Amino acid sequence: MSESLEAYRLLIADVYELAGLSRRTSEDLARASGQTAARWHVLSVLSDGARTVPSAARRLGLAPQSVQRVVNDLLADGQVETRSNPDHARSPLIALTDQGRHTLDELFARSDRDRTELLHHAAVDAPSLRQAGEVIRALLHALRDRDY
Repeated sequence: MSESLEAYRLLIADVYELAGLSRRTSEDLARASGQTAARWHVLSVLSDGARTVPSAARRLGLAPQSVQRVVNDLLADGQVETRSNPDHARSPLIALTDQGRHTLDELFARSDRDRTELLHHAAVDAPSLRQAGEVIRALLHALRDRDY
């Protein structure tokens, strides 16, 4: 096996492990605010403006049904609200309420403190993260463009 193939396999294993640990950390951070990571993700997707459940689901890479369940919980808790959709009467727009915006700000603040501590402890700086991101994006682009 070539050195590059071995390095690729190890990188992918590390990315999977990092993603799993990061998800668990996000769940812990969300729980401390009385939320779940799924609710956090939906709130975050709505942070740049109202959108339909199918649109939010596409952005998250999830099934609309699973996003609808989370939206229903957020509606019941007053974190989001429905608005009429001029483009599709049967698919309302979902928007953050002031309470939802406050919750999201709290989640981001908790996350920022935690991630700042993590980066300091790991002695990882912005240029290193950008370089790692460039490698990952190059691999993603190549995998998406399988006509090579």
